[in-house]
Amino acid sequence: MMKGLKKWRLFSLLAVMTVFLSACGEEYISTLTPAGKVGEHQYDLLMLSIIIMSIVVIVVSFLYLYAFAKFRRSRLGENYMPKQVEGSHTLEVIWAVIPIVLLLILAVPTLMATYEFGDVKAMDEVDEDGNKTALTVNVTAKLYWWEFEYPEQGIVTAQELVVPTNEKVYFNLKAADVKHSFWIPAIGGKIDNNVDNVNKFWLEFGKESEGLKDGVFYGKCAELCGPSHALMDFKVKTVDRAEFDQWVASMQATEGNTASVDSTDLGEATFAQSCLGCHAVSGVGVTGAMGPNLTTFGDRNRVAGILEHNKENLENWITNPEEYKPGNLMTGKYAELSPEEISAVADYIMSLSVEK
Repeated sequence: MMKGLKKWRLFSLLAVMTVFLSACGEEYISTLTPAGKVGEHQYDLLMLSIIIMSIVVIVVSFLYLYAFAKFRRSRLGENYMPKQVEGSHTLEVIWAVIPIVLLLILAVPTLMATYEFGDVKAMDEVDEDGNKTALTVNVTAKLYWWEFEYPEQGIVTAQELVVPTNEKVYFNLKAADVKHSFWIPAIGGKIDNNVDNVNKFWLEFGKESEGLKDGVFYGKCAELCGPSHALMDFKVKTVDRAEFDQWVASMQATEGNTASVDSTDLGEATFAQSCLGCHAVSGVGVTGAMGPNLTTFGDRNRVAGILEHNKENLENWITNPEEYKPGNLMTGKYAELSPEEISAVADYIMSLSVEK
């Protein structure tokens, strides 16, 4: 009876684990389904380490079970003493050499990959006209959102990174307030955004994101940075080079866009009065704004990086951002707006787009 109960408990545990682990294979966020050169190489290193450790576990388990079966007391008696091998130079050499060999098998490809992924010399290469040949993105992490600047293209956006596929994209990473960490699980490993220095690395995006859930890869902050650390998400839209160039041109065409307090549209006028000091509505502008650039807000798939992209959630966010991201810097900034003004501002922000 008890044995049967234990078996059912084990079965139930495995069933529950299957349910929780089923999310690990989601292509838009899983390291186990890599979608780029860096992610694929890191996945191969992961599998190599798993194979080596599995071999170690199997060999050690076999030796243990073999010794357990061969030298059990019921077979050889209470007074039997196996041959003692203490001080055996041969065995000591074997015990020392095997771990060293295994560590070398792991260390050599890991070090080679580390240096390869840290090689950013091509970031500064220029063509015959003096223009940089590589795409570079400056990533600034803030509480609790992400700013993406394309310095060679002269454009700035936020919360949704847009990149071309099948080419190296170089990143300069820094933080505006506290330490953060930039991570796109399906594309490559994480790297810190520090306040006092710039970290550099590159990623390659191997497929377009259009066919994925929500049409994007998911990015995360991987460094505990405050009460809303777990909610500091961003999205990555990967497109072919032609579509990327078109997006860049559309962003550049927004130069000079702004909101006017004299507008007859209540949403635009209210935005200009209450929001424009922190949020830009032009993709061509300076970096370091207090709030995310909203030029492409209508093209995004999330409000505040985490909420479903619709007007109701945007109104709720404007009304009480603290409820959704505790500790964010927007809390209390719009308490004086009436429900009518908030609704009008939400309509205006949802209309901001470069793709529609």
